[in-house]
Amino acid sequence: MGSVVTLDLPFRQTTRDARQTALLQRFACERRPDTDVFWLKENAEVLNILTSTGAKLPLSALAPFDPHYITLDRKLAFFPQYYRFLLSLCLDLEDLGMPGDMGARSVEWVASEGLVHAELSDLQRAEARRLCLRRGIDPTFCDSGLDDRLRGFGSRSATFTLPNKKAAYELTHIVFYLSEYGHRDPDLPAVFIDSLRFAGTVAFLEMNIDLLAEICIALRFSGQTPPDTWESWLAEQARHFVIEADATGWVSDDYHPYLMVQWFLSTAGLGGFGTMLPEGGLRITAPRPHVAPLRELSECMYRLEGDRIADWSRMRTRIDPLLTAEAREVVEAAEKAVDFDAFFHGFSRAATVKGIPA
Repeated sequence: MGSVVTLDLPFRQTTRDARQTALLQRFACERRPDTDVFWLKENAEVLNILTSTGAKLPLSALAPFDPHYITLDRKLAFFPQYYRFLLSLCLDLEDLGMPGDMGARSVEWVASEGLVHAELSDLQRAEARRLCLRRGIDPTFCDSGLDDRLRGFGSRSATFTLPNKKAAYELTHIVFYLSEYGHRDPDLPAVFIDSLRFAGTVAFLEMNIDLLAEICIALRFSGQTPPDTWESWLAEQARHFVIEADATGWVSDDYHPYLMVQWFLSTAGLGGFGTMLPEGGLRITAPRPHVAPLRELSECMYRLEGDRIADWSRMRTRIDPLLTAEAREVVEAAEKAVDFDAFFHGFSRAATVKGIPA
């Protein structure tokens, strides 16, 4: 260890790796105390994105994490409930260049303790498996049906024609884990790809930067090209994030949408991590939409009740006059991006227009 950190002032952040180095330093040292579990969450996410995008950093960039790396075994033993965060942080540090074998030893301990068997969720089991396999151990080797269940969840496309953020985020993470973050074919059926496009349409109509960025990344990891409409909109939104020095404002800031958009830009070959960072704690503010197309569209559909049908070509003439001009413009863009008729078939909920049988 013993690395010396060279802090890059904003005017010196002239290269991508200098800006990424500054980002790591800010997250590791300037936002949350390292005793806060959210410190662990934030830094694990930053390191994961840098590893996923193939960042090439000087060893000095990792120096803020030296004390965390060398004590990781103690933390893992005392806080096994956070083993996925801790493993992720450790493995990414090593893969980014941190010397040591703490990752392999930690994976062996996690497997021997059977921590994956304390997980109730298939998604969490898949994450644990993916982490441990990075050092050659599969703690779920007895569970031969895990991948089929994950693909089965994502293949129920009707789920993703409706606003359901939890399901949509789980969908993207299934792709992340099955694809090894874009390093292998996740072998997804066509209906799973439909689910991604439906979930992306909901996110676009909601103008949800964070979720849409994840969906575009997941599509690329699945060997698909996201709609240009979505990617152009995300690239435009990326230019409107505000990053400012703030000693306390980071407590509830928009760091996650910012990281997701930078990851998206990097994955799409559109740059990423181009912003110079001020000194001290960072407050990141995402652009706020001035219109709510998804809400307007949903409210229109709900009010129509018995007149609701699944044919968008016919419903559009009824809905258009009820939308604001701004919402109508977003809906028209959504139409051009995907097979909107297929999406609307589920979104309309026409089959349940009469309600639940008594």
